[in-house]
Amino acid sequence: MASVSSATANLKNVLIVGFGSVGAIYSYILKNSGHAHVTAVARSNYETVCAEGLHIRSQKYGDITSWRPDRIVKSVADAADRPYSYVILCTKAIPELATTPQVLAPLLSPLYVSHHEQPVYVLLQNGLGVERDLYHSVKALGKGEPRILSTVVWIGTNLKGNVVEHNNFDRVTLGVYRHDDHLTTTNKPSEKALLDDFGSMLEKGGTTLTIVPEIQRMKFAKNLWNVAFSSLSTLTDSPLTAIFRPAPRADSALRYEPYVTPVTADKVQEHTLASLKGTLGELIALGRAMGYPDNPEGLPSTLINSTIENTGKQHQDPNHTYLPSMLLDVRTNKPIEVEVIFGEIVRMARRWDVPVPRIETLYGLLTVVQNQILGGLRQGQRQ
Repeated sequence: MASVSSATANLKNVLIVGFGSVGAIYSYILKNSGHAHVTAVARSNYETVCAEGLHIRSQKYGDITSWRPDRIVKSVADAADRPYSYVILCTKAIPELATTPQVLAPLLSPLYVSHHEQPVYVLLQNGLGVERDLYHSVKALGKGEPRILSTVVWIGTNLKGNVVEHNNFDRVTLGVYRHDDHLTTTNKPSEKALLDDFGSMLEKGGTTLTIVPEIQRMKFAKNLWNVAFSSLSTLTDSPLTAIFRPAPRADSALRYEPYVTPVTADKVQEHTLASLKGTLGELIALGRAMGYPDNPEGLPSTLINSTIENTGKQHQDPNHTYLPSMLLDVRTNKPIEVEVIFGEIVRMARRWDVPVPRIETLYGLLTVVQNQILGGLRQGQRQ
């Protein structure tokens, strides 16, 4: 008993906020590391997870039934009964509904702060500027400089009921958030120690990890994909296979849909892909104005073609079934990440005086979609 107790005592307390598909996979990874005691806040699926656990169907980790983290709670308030080394936010960033400080309010309350040291916050979220509100709220506590790690996450995973479908990859790029500083490219010793500590748990748990000295340019580069492809898929109500996957051969028994019909293939090539390149070009121009250099460590111009080519290769596969999360959200009448993916780019472009007419149009159109969802006006349109 003593050895078990000692081993448990050496585990880091980790809180996962947001137990959807991404939160579930990274809960599994952290627990799998052998170095974390994982508490998960399962807000919408608490009863199901408690009763049945999760069924993880992963090409990478295998078929795992009835899986649970160490502890499951209904809310952040229920989780705020102990200190945590790390609090990991896996919710979608929807500031129109709740800001990050509002989501994490119990951990920022005077009662919690008087009893426990502030944890390191790790944001596994899409979009830009997602760290800002949290930084200011933690700073206002008067307990020193906030410790916030930010990430770029590449993962193919969907959640249906209590079944988590996961393909064969999950990759994290990890870096320190430095408020209003996106040009520093050296980690201080204290920053390196923090990154190595959390990063080691991710690596030991099985994920592919890259630690970088400046995370914002990596998040900006990831946002290229989200701005170009999530918008196209969402606004057309179509998976990306609709613009990349060739039609099945007439002499083949293999059948699938959607695909690029030969009737419009030349139009897709001439107009759709050209529009994507134009959108990506606006983002590259903004990055240049912000000081990101045209090199692999900055924001290489080759990202325009490589982003389209790599996405095309993935979605040409007849077996490809994963949908952009924004499209999935719209199809199930869930709010979408308009502000942090598109709105933030438009605001940054105005700040740096860079024209982004294509992105402004996408932002305006998706704002209408968001408006209909938040107003409950899309209910019943798609089940």
